[in-house]
Amino acid sequence: MSTPSRPRRRIHLAAHFPGVNSTTVWADPRSGSQIDFSSFAHLARTAERGLFDFFFLAEGLRLREHVGRIHDLDVLGRPESITVLNALAAVTDRLGLAATVNATFNEPYELARRLASLDHLSAGRAAWNVVTSSDAFTGENFRRGGYLDRADRYARAAEFLATARELWDSWTPEGAPKPFAHSGPQFRIDGEFTVPRSPQGHPVVIQAGDSPEGREFAASGADVVFTRHSTPEAGRAFYADVKGRLARYGRKPGDLKIMPGVTYVLGDTDADARERAAEIRRQQVSPQNAILALEQVWGRDLSGHDPDGPLPDVDPDPDSALVQGRVRVADPVGTARKWRALSEAGGLSIRQTVIEATGRQSFVGSPGTVAAALEEFVATDAADGFILVPHLTPGGLDDFVDRVVPLLQERGVFRTEYAGTTLRSHLGLPEPVRKD
Repeated sequence: MSTPSRPRRRIHLAAHFPGVNSTTVWADPRSGSQIDFSSFAHLARTAERGLFDFFFLAEGLRLREHVGRIHDLDVLGRPESITVLNALAAVTDRLGLAATVNATFNEPYELARRLASLDHLSAGRAAWNVVTSSDAFTGENFRRGGYLDRADRYARAAEFLATARELWDSWTPEGAPKPFAHSGPQFRIDGEFTVPRSPQGHPVVIQAGDSPEGREFAASGADVVFTRHSTPEAGRAFYADVKGRLARYGRKPGDLKIMPGVTYVLGDTDADARERAAEIRRQQVSPQNAILALEQVWGRDLSGHDPDGPLPDVDPDPDSALVQGRVRVADPVGTARKWRALSEAGGLSIRQTVIEATGRQSFVGSPGTVAAALEEFVATDAADGFILVPHLTPGGLDDFVDRVVPLLQERGVFRTEYAGTTLRSHLGLPEPVRKD
């Protein structure tokens, strides 16, 4: 007697705008502006044509510095995310619109109002990627400065999110405002919220932290987790850990979608794709970028080293402030040890080591190979879907939508049309229960 086959799980897809990061290949002649509205509109319309769940914008609150100067390998200029999404709401119909906004340097009433407004203007398609910061360098741009210790940032974020939800719930079912009052360790506010309850109840909440505190925060209140675990083994471990935390908050596994940020390279054959991927990595890790990556780990000025030469023989400086505004390497000494072992085993130069150690292409192959790999990833509980980060702005998603999405649809693991109008309906999430 044969056992019934496991039903195929549907894949969730989102698109990350690759405006400012080390994935983007700005030297490619097809690369366009990271600030012109036409770039945002092109990628968003492509994602909607591909029936993606949502479009995702990152945010930076200060220009990054390197050796005390503005980091000249960054692309300068990054528009405020909610402003961009409000404009995109007018040129899209179904695509979710996700904004990264910092919970450390904003206030609940003001941000809840902006997000609720986006949700109304988009007819229920808004999402908030909640991020935190303990970075005093970034905090210098704000009245409070970088006063939050790392241990306190999630406490503020959790109360911030809870307060925003109180505000979103503060109108009656009949559509009338009623007074609210919140008093807690982080915030004491009262008054009346100006925006009615939005079409999907609350904007979808996304969270991207990977620390134990971040995982617990995601389990307690997030709808989507944007994770960096893009290998099957790491993905399954993360998936099991975070989903296993949901029950203590009265939540079910389907109440939280786990979506790693991934890249892809397509070719007519697998061999062609591997060749293209190697060339893209060489473009992403130029000689100058290789030295920068090395300095981020070592915390030392290594500008005198030859990118085609060996790794430095000095140890990293764990207390360095050489780079400001970037996420610091958690274990620079351990990372340097791994890089040295990799370099010695392969006889690799600095640039070759960085290319090998920081490889970013998650899925490489023909359209059929990539479609099968995506399905297998989700079928084996390594993720619920993916946030795609193309290497070109703004046309980097075009070939995926044209060549991979139809294969996923043929496999029965991706939608052939939008079934609903709100982002919650795309993600299969229930509308939040109103708390009076």
